[in-house]
Amino acid sequence: MLRQLSIRDIVLIERLDIEFIQGLSVLTGETGAGKSILLDSLALALGGRGDGGLVRSDVDSGSVTAVFEPVAGHPVHAFLSSHEMVVGEELILRRVQNSDGKTRAFVNDAPVSVAMMREIGAMLVELHGQHDERAMLDPNSHRDLLDAHGGLEAECSLVANAWKSWLELKQAKARLSQEVEDARKEAEYLKSSSEELRLLAPETGEETALADRRQRMMKIEQIASDLGEANDTLSGNASPVTVLANLARRLERKQDQVPGLIEETVKNLDIALDALHEAQASLEAAFNETQFDPKELESAEERLFALRAASRKFSTPVENLPELAIKMADSLAMLEDGAERLKAIETECGEREIEYFRLAEALSAKRKTAAETLVTSVMNELPALKLEQAEFIVNIDSDQGLAGSSGIDTLEFWVKTNPGTKAGPMRKVASGGELARFMLALKVALADRGSAPTLIFDEIDSGVGGAVADAIGQRLARLAQGVQVLSVTHAPQVAARANGHYLISKSKISSGDRVATAVEEISTTSRLEEIARMLSGANVTNEARAQAEKLINQPAV
Repeated sequence: MLRQLSIRDIVLIERLDIEFIQGLSVLTGETGAGKSILLDSLALALGGRGDGGLVRSDVDSGSVTAVFEPVAGHPVHAFLSSHEMVVGEELILRRVQNSDGKTRAFVNDAPVSVAMMREIGAMLVELHGQHDERAMLDPNSHRDLLDAHGGLEAECSLVANAWKSWLELKQAKARLSQEVEDARKEAEYLKSSSEELRLLAPETGEETALADRRQRMMKIEQIASDLGEANDTLSGNASPVTVLANLARRLERKQDQVPGLIEETVKNLDIALDALHEAQASLEAAFNETQFDPKELESAEERLFALRAASRKFSTPVENLPELAIKMADSLAMLEDGAERLKAIETECGEREIEYFRLAEALSAKRKTAAETLVTSVMNELPALKLEQAEFIVNIDSDQGLAGSSGIDTLEFWVKTNPGTKAGPMRKVASGGELARFMLALKVALADRGSAPTLIFDEIDSGVGGAVADAIGQRLARLAQGVQVLSVTHAPQVAARANGHYLISKSKISSGDRVATAVEEISTTSRLEEIARMLSGANVTNEARAQAEKLINQPAV
C-alpha cells in the first residue's frame, strides 16, 4: 500500500506530507484547490513524464517521494532482486524534477532510470480517471486479466512451456536443415578437399617445427665447408697439435737441468694443448652434425611448401588446417547421417506442434468461457453506474496464425455505450467518465485478481449524483476490502463511505501574494462539515449537516 506521499516545491505546493491508511481514502476540496496537482505529483513519483513547468516558480527544483509497504510475495520483490536491489518493509520512490526539464529517479535512494521507476510504479499503483493516459488500459494486459479471472494460470503455464519446447526444436531443425543443405551443395568439393587434407594429414604446430628445422639445415649447409677446413687443420697431417706436443715433451725432459727456467713455459704449453684437444673434439662433433642427408632438407622443404599451398588453397592459416580437416570430415558425415537425423527431428517437431495446439485450443476454449462469466459480472455492475444502456464485450480473435507463448488468442475489452452504436475498444469508445466507471465495474468483477495493491480513481463520479454516486461509493468501499483505494471525488455519497478523508485547500501565504495548496486529514466534526459543504455548496445548512450525518452513518456494504 501507499503509506506516505511527500511533495516539495511542486506547482502550488511548497511542503506537503500525507500519511495514508488501508481501505478507502477520499480527497475532496473545492474546484481549483489542487487535487490534480496531487495526482500529477504522484504520477511523477511513479515514473510519469517530467515537466519543468511542475516546479514552483521561485525555486530550481522540486521533488516527490512516495513510500510504499509491499506485502511479502508481491512481484516487486522479485523484480528488484533481478536488478540486484533489495526491498525491506518499505519501498521508497523519489523523483527530483528540475526547472530546466531534467529529472532524476531514485528507488530506496539508489539512482535508477525513469523507465525502471515506471515499471515499478505500474506494479504498485493503478490510476484510473478522466484521461486515457492516466488509466492503465493497455490491451496487452487484458488477456492476463481474463486469465486471472478464469483461474487459468496453470493452463497458461502449460501452453507457454509447450510453445518454448516446440520453438526450441523448430530452431534446432532449421539449423540442422541448413547444415545438411550447405553440405549437400558442397558435396563434391568436400569429398575432394577432405581426401586431400586426409592424405596431407597436417599436425598442430607442424609448420613452425618444419620452418625452424629447414632454417637450421640451410645455415649449417652454409658453414659446412669452413668447419671441414678447420677440422682438417686441427686433425689432419699438418695439425699443429702434434708439433706442439713433441715440443712440450722435449722441454719437459730438460726442465730439471735448469730448475725454475722453463717450468712455466711447459705448464702453459700443457694448458694450450688441452684447449686444442677440446677444440678439436667439439669441432669434429660440429663437423659431423653438418653431415646430414641433403634429402632431409629437400623433404622438409617439400612438406612445408605442401602445407603452405594447402593454406592458400583453403584460405586458412596453416595452423588451422587440422581443424579444417576435422570440420570437412564432419560435414561429409553430415551428408551421410544428416538426412536421417533431420527426419527424426521433423517427426518430433510435428509431435510437439500437435501438443502445443492441443493445449492452446483447450486454453482458448476456457478463455471464451471465462469471458462469458466476466461479461456477465461486469454487465451486472453497469446499471447502478448509470451505464444501463451500455454493453461490455470481451473481443477475442483466435487463430493458429497467432500462435505464441500465450496461446492462439488476442483479446481486448470493448464496449458499446448505447444501443445502435458501434462497439469498439473501451479506451477509444468510452468518454472520460464512462471509462472510469467501466474500469470500476471491471475492478469489482475481477475483485482482487490482476490488481495493483493501490488503486486511484480520479473523479470517477464526475457528472453523476444521487443513487449513481452512492453505487460508485459502495463499489469503491467493496474494492477497498481487498486493496487500498484512493478516490478524488466531488460526490458526498462517495466521501461518506471512506475510511480516511483528506481535505485539499488553497490559501494565500502570509508573507506575500502567493497561494499554496495544503492537505489535511479530517475526521468527525470537520468531516461532517466538509460532506455537508459538498451537499449544499458554500452556504452549509443544518439540513445539509443532517443529511451528511445520515450518509456517514449508513451501513457499510
